[in-house]
Amino acid sequence: MDELETQLWLNRVEPYEGESISHFLGRFRRAKGNKFSAPSGLGKVAGLGAVLVRWEKFYFNPFPSRQELEALADVVMVDADRLAQMLQPKGVTMNPRPIKLCGACYGESPCHRIEWQFKDAYKCDRHQLRLLLKCTNCKRPFPIPALWVQGECPRCSLPFATMARRQQRVE
Repeated sequence: MDELETQLWLNRVEPYEGESISHFLGRFRRAKGNKFSAPSGLGKVAGLGAVLVRWEKFYFNPFPSRQELEALADVVMVDADRLAQMLQPKGVTMNPRPIKLCGACYGESPCHRIEWQFKDAYKCDRHQLRLLLKCTNCKRPFPIPALWVQGECPRCSLPFATMARRQQRVE
């Protein structure tokens, strides 16, 4: 996509530190002026087709290629290396489900962190708290981060940040 054409009708969204690609893509699609109702629309503009549907759900098989990341980088106006940091590092296995959350981290930076989805991740290394697998109020599993619009449980509206009060400390 022509860079000038992209700048004319898409708004840049700055990624958060440690943000997962699912959460970033959801924020980008919903940003004022961008208005992609589905990941397939963004994938079509980037020339990637429906692959972004899988990425938003943390299914990276096959793993995103450098060429795919550069095509996406042209559209979202974020460096391909920065997009690569939103994926798991080589040799790290991910669990796409359940979606995990640290309410304390979310209160500090309102984003889903890619490190929470690592297979071996069960606690937040920053706060020494067990990661949440479902809402502490209604017990419903968290939706994929691309769908986190308000920063709260979509069923009972409990803010993610307040869920930190019920996280168990892990040493």
